[in-house]
Amino acid sequence: MKPASFDYLRPDTADEAVAALSEHGGDARILAGGQSLMILLNMRFARPKLLIDIGRLDALSEIRIENGALVVGAAVTQAALERHPTLPQEAPLLAAALPWLGHYQTRNRGTVCGSIAHADPAAELPLCLVALGGEVTLRSKRARRTLGAEEFLLGMLATARRDDELIEAVRFPLHRPGTGVAFQEVAQRHGDFALVACAALVSDDKVRLTVGGVAARPMTKDWQDLDGSALDDALNDFAWELGATDDHHASAKYRRELVRRIGRTVIEEAKSCRH
Repeated sequence: MKPASFDYLRPDTADEAVAALSEHGGDARILAGGQSLMILLNMRFARPKLLIDIGRLDALSEIRIENGALVVGAAVTQAALERHPTLPQEAPLLAAALPWLGHYQTRNRGTVCGSIAHADPAAELPLCLVALGGEVTLRSKRARRTLGAEEFLLGMLATARRDDELIEAVRFPLHRPGTGVAFQEVAQRHGDFALVACAALVSDDKVRLTVGGVAARPMTKDWQDLDGSALDDALNDFAWELGATDDHHASAKYRRELVRRIGRTVIEEAKSCRH
């Protein structure tokens, strides 16, 4: 199929993009990389009257450090973030997760903010945002506001963004010395959406595990340092809490087992690489 008819606007500034959103509201959609949106348009699951292309706005293409966070603008591609020279030091969880995201070709077009805006529960970047306690900066003609990851991601393909708001940037807290991180996922083939993805952060007094691909959005559990059978019991409880269901990709039983196994693997890896 091909998209329904729409108008196209390539604004010269972010202000112009926000003004167009204010005027057209729910009839407009933001186009950055288009890796998720174009599929929805072609299948006519989305039928906007106006596409606002922000992909060439320099003001939204910055990666910078600000107030203890790595700030990634709305037009930054996944490949640009992956190539960011200091990413392994500033956000090692992102450095570990990005190679799992789609394929080299799609990362060259897809944007970081676009993936988070799409809010697929199996996607790697929303999972990382939740795991790190990151934030989303939203801008409208009226004001700016910032939401925490768990406030922003409401469920499958659902966010708290209002129709007149542009996701201006996302903020990932900088790596804390002494914290170990690890990421792993299982998919039918590399580059597919994960059947289960797990991210672990381990510090002196806390173990955090975030799981994607099971519930309607990435889910996090924090524990005091656990080991042995206590960790097995905690992982089993968490696997059941996620409410896995059967689908044509995998059974609920298989997903629960992946949570137990991958969860333990990433926690042990994170413990071993604390720096």
